[in-house]
Amino acid sequence: YFYRKGKPPRRHPPKKPSSNQTDPVGVYCRVRPLGAEDEECCIEVISSTTIQMHTPEGFKTNRNGEYKETQYSFKKVFGVSVSQMELFEHVAKPLVDDLIRGKNGLLFTYGVTGSGKTFTMTGSPGQGGLLPRSLDMIFNSIGPYQAKRYVFKTDEKNSIEIQTEVDALLERQRRDNNLSVPKTPSTRLKADPEIADMIKPEETSKSDGVDDDSSYSVFVSYVEIYNNYIYDLLEETQEDAIKPKWNGGGTPVRQNTELIPPQSKILREDQNHIMYVAGCLEVEVKSAEEAFQVFWRGQKKRKVANTRLNRESSRSHSVFIIKLAQAPLDADGDNVLQDKNQISVSQLCLVDLAGSERTGRTGAEGTRIREAGNINQSLLNLRTCIEILRENQMCGTNKMVPYRDSKITHLFKNYFDGEGKVRMVVCVNPKTDDYEETLLVMRFAEMTQEVEVARPVDRPICGFTPGRRHRNQQHQVCFPLLLPSLPSCELTDPHDDITLPRLIEALKNRQRIKQMLMKDYNKIANMMKPVLQELDTSLISKDNFIQEQNGKLIEKDKIIQGNKAEIERLEKKTKMQEHKIDILQKTTKIFEDDKRSLQHELETREQRLQRELSEKRRMEQRMHGVISDTQFKWEKECTTTPVRPRHRRSCSAGGEKWVDHKPSSSMDLGTVLQPVIPNAIQVSAPSEKALSKCDRYVLTHQEVASDGEIQTKLIKGDVIKTRGGGQAVQFTDIETLKQELTTCSVAVAMRAGSNLGPGLEHHAVTKRRKP
Repeated sequence: YFYRKGKPPRRHPPKKPSSNQTDPVGVYCRVRPLGAEDEECCIEVISSTTIQMHTPEGFKTNRNGEYKETQYSFKKVFGVSVSQMELFEHVAKPLVDDLIRGKNGLLFTYGVTGSGKTFTMTGSPGQGGLLPRSLDMIFNSIGPYQAKRYVFKTDEKNSIEIQTEVDALLERQRRDNNLSVPKTPSTRLKADPEIADMIKPEETSKSDGVDDDSSYSVFVSYVEIYNNYIYDLLEETQEDAIKPKWNGGGTPVRQNTELIPPQSKILREDQNHIMYVAGCLEVEVKSAEEAFQVFWRGQKKRKVANTRLNRESSRSHSVFIIKLAQAPLDADGDNVLQDKNQISVSQLCLVDLAGSERTGRTGAEGTRIREAGNINQSLLNLRTCIEILRENQMCGTNKMVPYRDSKITHLFKNYFDGEGKVRMVVCVNPKTDDYEETLLVMRFAEMTQEVEVARPVDRPICGFTPGRRHRNQQHQVCFPLLLPSLPSCELTDPHDDITLPRLIEALKNRQRIKQMLMKDYNKIANMMKPVLQELDTSLISKDNFIQEQNGKLIEKDKIIQGNKAEIERLEKKTKMQEHKIDILQKTTKIFEDDKRSLQHELETREQRLQRELSEKRRMEQRMHGVISDTQFKWEKECTTTPVRPRHRRSCSAGGEKWVDHKPSSSMDLGTVLQPVIPNAIQVSAPSEKALSKCDRYVLTHQEVASDGEIQTKLIKGDVIKTRGGGQAVQFTDIETLKQELTTCSVAVAMRAGSNLGPGLEHHAVTKRRKP
């Protein structure tokens, strides 16, 4: 809402409203009943503020193959059984209250074609919509306080002028004389049968915020926005025929069957930077019936068409503007104060938006396709403006809102910039055929609720004493009662000398009483003067104190503003820190997950290593047992078989045959001197068959010496037969081959499989070295 006087000094609109308090756009949802031919419903009202959308069969499901069900919340949800009266009480009545208090409001219906927008706004006989009920409430409230016609006058610059009652009377007489057919009261009040009895008597409303010391006047205008052009629906010339044009021979060149095409209007900005339709006819109305008659006259000219979705589909956006002018009475409470700066003008705009639609479903062709394209484009621009407003408010950006891209948004840009309260009624049809369009409407409505509009400040109060009208009426009624009534003044006889003297005496008596009353009045006035002077002195001191307190309040406000700015800065910093904390928490969580994964892998490997170590210990114990058994067996055989120890030189092969045992794990050291045994059978593992064919046995064994150098041992022995028919080896001596490096030594671990039995170190055999 905003408070605007008649012609105040020109001011530049501030970037931010003066009021720091904001209110969100009030969005309401109304669900119309299903038609007789519709069976499946895709909308469910689950609470007074929430509805749920059910995806119909055949539509795309979500990722897991299930149908997606979404919920949308509104300020209030009206189900199929809600009455027009209940809807008005919640949605439009607060706007009418604010209108009478000098504040502006914007109310528009939004939805797909056939969702019940026009019924919600206009209604039907016995079920009046928001518009007729708003008019009824306005005139029920200001009816006794209306100014006479033409006391308030509109000009072409969107402002209100005021004139005296004498000038208003002369203008009424002049306009009545210009009418070709004078309108009688009966013809003026004759209602159209289509709009008769829109509101039941028991459903009327009244506002409590009327100032009885002010005079009011109501002006209405009605325009439509068709194909992004603005047309005045109350302009009489739209239906006038073109006059026939005659040539010089007296023959008509053009017949009068053609109609003058309607002229589109333009948008302009007044001295207060408020957008208005230039050249639009504003009609002064004195009753709700007259106002609705004016509306219905324009409604018949509105562009409608028969489409597949709606028999009477609105092809344009309609805007019905109710402008309320009010001005205080003078000090006597008798006439309107002749001061243009004291005029307050407020307006309520009721907008019935054309329905969004897909041309494929409406069966539109030709002109209808172009109309639908313009309708959808204007609604798209409305959504774009709402999105940018929401982004600017939530993200702190300063993007330019494209109001000028469409006439509907350009006309109402002041409301979204903080000059009035905005409310929207979202009308939805629960049938499944409208599911996709309804889903888009729901998303737009949900986004619109997040837009904040600045709360307007209250208008200043006139400095006159309240109750002026009541005192004036009481004075006009009571003052004649203080004087005696006059006697009869009728003279029936020329010689009557009683009537005139009696009348003269009565007038003298009235004059005497009047002088006494004036004397008493002056006496009381003189007594009241010191009291009033004292009150004035007290008021001056109080005013000074109030000014001093206001100065302190201004300083406090500055401090508060500074604190608010600091709080906003800290909040932004806090949000940034919270964002960083979220990132760090996510990173920490990732690291902790990696840590747990690596810890688990480490524990798994440790368990595997423990199992391997346990297996190794078991293997060592098993091998120790095998070695002990083998050692015991060899010692037994050695003690039971007489062996003559012999010492021979290495490689004294002679004619003997050798078993050359080189384990497969032996490494080639690449030395120049290599042990070569002629007449030998080379094996990687000794066998009974090889030992039975040979007399001697030699085992090549590699190990690391105590000094870390590699050494090769040739363990030699004789092959002897045992009592059991087998072969045994009696080791005789060991030759050692050692390699020395100048820089480092390579350790070669002894591997299993060398078959070097335990206990060999007990043989007293001389070890020899080879270079």
